Amino acid sequence: MGKRQNAPAGEAMSELEFAAQHAIAAAGGDAVIALLNALARNSALERELALSRAAVSNGFSRGWHKARP
Repeated sequence: MGKRQNAPAGEAMSELEFAAQHAIAAAGGDAVIALLNALARNSALERELALSRAAVSNGFSRGWHKARP
């Protein structure tokens, strides 16, 4: 990661690059604000995932997450 990847043949840009361009545009062209927004959303999703892991049994999730010790 860290290097720009070429888009598959026939595509103008990769899906991730398109998403990055969209996030920057939504932040008024400021890449730092776009990154801060992405990091804040990621943090919220990590908290949500942690709560779901605590609420859902290993059997119900069919081993998707490791059982609690």
